Amino acid sequence: MFVDKASVKIEAGDGGAGCVSFRREKYVPRGGPDGGDGGDGGSIVFVVDTGLRTLMDFRYNRHLRAERGQHGKGKDQHGKKGADLTVKTPPGTIIRDADTGEVLADLTEPGQAVVVARGGRGGRGNARFANARRKAPRFAEKGEPGDEKELILELKVLADVGLIGFPNVGKSTLLSRISAAEPKIADYPFTTITPNLGMVSLPGRGSFAAADIPGLIEGAHEGVGLGDEFLRHIERTKVLLHLIDLQRPGSPGPWEDFQAINRELSLYDPSLMERPQLVVFNKVDLPDVQTLMELAREQFSDEGYEVHEISAVTGEGIDGLLMAAFDALQAEEVRLKEAEEEAEAALTAGGEGEGVKVFRFEPAQAPFEVHSTEDGFLVEGERVERLTVMTDINNEEALRRYQRILQRMGIFEALRKAGCQEGDTVTIGALEFEFTDTPDYG
Repeated sequence: MFVDKASVKIEAGDGGAGCVSFRREKYVPRGGPDGGDGGDGGSIVFVVDTGLRTLMDFRYNRHLRAERGQHGKGKDQHGKKGADLTVKTPPGTIIRDADTGEVLADLTEPGQAVVVARGGRGGRGNARFANARRKAPRFAEKGEPGDEKELILELKVLADVGLIGFPNVGKSTLLSRISAAEPKIADYPFTTITPNLGMVSLPGRGSFAAADIPGLIEGAHEGVGLGDEFLRHIERTKVLLHLIDLQRPGSPGPWEDFQAINRELSLYDPSLMERPQLVVFNKVDLPDVQTLMELAREQFSDEGYEVHEISAVTGEGIDGLLMAAFDALQAEEVRLKEAEEEAEAALTAGGEGEGVKVFRFEPAQAPFEVHSTEDGFLVEGERVERLTVMTDINNEEALRRYQRILQRMGIFEALRKAGCQEGDTVTIGALEFEFTDTPDYG
């Protein structure tokens, strides 16, 4: 079963807690702190596996969780790191954050891997907090929670050449003729409801991957006939073979069919119109087609298009079409490579390439932000939120250390400037407390 879209919840492993422990041995009456650190939680890594073709596995496994880190122990024994979870995906998979829509990864190359959720950091044991002033700390850090996310996975078929056109114009028949693919073929519209992929070999020249994109209709870019689901798979192709049936039932004419499909491509993604496109008249073996073909050929020629005439059933004209598609593919790959090199050169030089403008913007990363809310004041910032979640607030020593760090970070001063007064509620992460203007930091 071909599945090209799936949702999944992922949870990286939490970090293990640090240990509070003191050395207790005979003849060592005043042993120092020896609590070990907690192990880091396992991360979740998505990696490309060329043996996969669909997202079927995610239909039955929608919750992925990495291993948590082990807690630290006495005698300076650190907890074991949680094992990373490696998730295999087919090439062409796009990973999006379900909440923000942000693209987290675009996996196209064999073996390409990306850490999508980072495991939590292990908490430090009390041995790590000992110093000349504090020789016997009785607190340790808690483990940091691992990242949790809802993801949307989308698969876009990776093909060099895409076969497009209205339903039942012979795309599946052509793919089965030029490759070993075995798509479903029947004499009714929408026989193909999922993309089919096949490898085309040209002796002495090379090979390329071709995809039969399910039939498009007018309104496809808005989802009519599941068109938006089909159009997604065209985005990866470099060359388009536009098949036209000169005797398509209900057609206003071959040129009108050609324009209608291209209009849908343009409305879905205007950049698709920049792809090389070969016009293909199919089913030329049928009676009465020759008369229709002369008029249509002249119309397309007047618009600057070279027409290839084939029969996907008998094989007539297919060899010439494949050679032309291969040449167009090679030319497009050269063009894309040159454009990529030009963009990289412009980026490296910090200047502008021809038609390429490079802008660099590096916003200042404030350590925290203070917001006034209906319930009080909210403090946000990666560092302070991490500190909060890893502090054992129920431990008096740990709480005093936490307050001292907030003071050094300037958070209390920022709260005062924002209008925070004695007794107001302050929220940092999951922690809520009443603000006091004369805190005892110990």
